Amino acid sequence: MAKQLQVFVLIALSLALTCTATTYLVGGNSGWDISTDLDSWAKGKTFFVGDVLLFQFSSSNSLEEVTQKNFNNCNTTNVLKSYINGNTTVTLSKPGPMYFISGNKLYCLGGMKLQVNVEDNNDQAYSPAGAPLPADGSDQGGDTLPRPSTKSKVPISSGVVHGGWHTLVSVCLGFMATVLWVVQI
Repeated sequence: MAKQLQVFVLIALSLALTCTATTYLVGGNSGWDISTDLDSWAKGKTFFVGDVLLFQFSSSNSLEEVTQKNFNNCNTTNVLKSYINGNTTVTLSKPGPMYFISGNKLYCLGGMKLQVNVEDNNDQAYSPAGAPLPADGSDQGGDTLPRPSTKSKVPISSGVVHGGWHTLVSVCLGFMATVLWVVQI
C-alpha cells in the first residue's frame, strides 16, 4: 500500500511539471512591421511569466527592449537589449510591464512599438516551451506560430518550440526511473 501511495505522489508531481507556456507571434501573420497595428494585436491578450514572444522581421529592421521612458520617447540610444536577428524570441521572465520598440526611431514614432504587461502565473507550472499547434496546422487567429514567412530566411518550427519535447521526455524518463526504483524497494 505504501508503494502505491509513493507511485501516486510521483505521478501527480510529474504531471504538474509538464504544463507549457504560450508562444505568441508578435503582430500575427504581419509580424514586427511598420504596417502592423501592434496595439490592436496585443489588446485582449494576457501574457504570463514563461510565455514567449516571437518577433519576425526583415534584416533591415531591429528590435530594442527599453525602459518606459525610452518607450514613450522612442529613444533608441540607451536600450536594455538589442536584437537584430529576424527570428527573435523573448521569454517573459518576470511579472510587470515590458517595452519593445523598433531600432529605427522613425518607425517607432510611426507606432512600431509594443508594451506587454506580464502577469505572475502562480496558478500555472512554468516550462519555457511553446504551445503546440493543432494537428491540422491552423493558425488560431494569428496568436500561435504560422508557417515560416518571407520576413526571414530562417525557418521556424510549426510545432513545439524551444525543446518542449525535451522537457516531456525528461519528465517521462525521470518518472520511469522513479517507478523502477520504488518497485525494487
